[in-house]
Amino acid sequence: MKIFPAIDIKDKKCVRLVKGDFDNKTEYEMSPVEQAGKYKDHGFKNLHIVDLDGALTGETVNLDVIKDIVGKFNLKVEVGGGIRNLDSIMKYADIGVEKIILGSAAIKDKNFLKKSCEKFPNKIALGLDAKDGYLSVSGWKENSNQLTLDYLNEVNDYGVSRLIYTDINKDGMKQSPNFEDTLKIAAKSNCPVIISGGVSSIDDIKKAKGLENIEGIIVGKAIYDGDIKLEDLVKEDA
Repeated sequence: MKIFPAIDIKDKKCVRLVKGDFDNKTEYEMSPVEQAGKYKDHGFKNLHIVDLDGALTGETVNLDVIKDIVGKFNLKVEVGGGIRNLDSIMKYADIGVEKIILGSAAIKDKNFLKKSCEKFPNKIALGLDAKDGYLSVSGWKENSNQLTLDYLNEVNDYGVSRLIYTDINKDGMKQSPNFEDTLKIAAKSNCPVIISGGVSSIDDIKKAKGLENIEGIIVGKAIYDGDIKLEDLVKEDA
């Protein structure tokens, strides 16, 4: 079970949003690089980074910060946030990012997802962000009118190496992940699934551990708010 502590970067700072709302954000004192160092010092091996500036602009805005994190700490990093073309994927691959997460661009253009998987084998993670069973796109600002499971059926053979499933209603709420829907996705998915959104306690981590086709879990706000202690969390990381 891989634990992915999360770093969301906005204006070079660590932030957390509630349900992806940029007007409902908390900024934290520690810089993204310092935060990554803290995770490394505690013994974590994986890291989940979202470039929120990238999600808004479609550019690799925080590439330099992410390059710094990848270069300084021997962590397996997955990065998402506004990655909409092969050039952006290449930039992240070149700096040593382990998995590049495609979201809105892959949902709007399945061919882009297919091409990315072909060009970057074993590097592409698919981020499926859902609300009430339907996929959301563009920083969760619009509903795609596409059922999550229907979309997954269509792209399941493209060669995605990891799937990250987020229930938007749970994100930042610390009310436990949507295990029920995540398991439906995991049962259908050809690649392992990462649980995202709503982790509130170590109990959530323990519950996730025994589940079929679940590779790991992302923990964000519960760390920053002190609900989960890093020394307890790292014991669950394998």
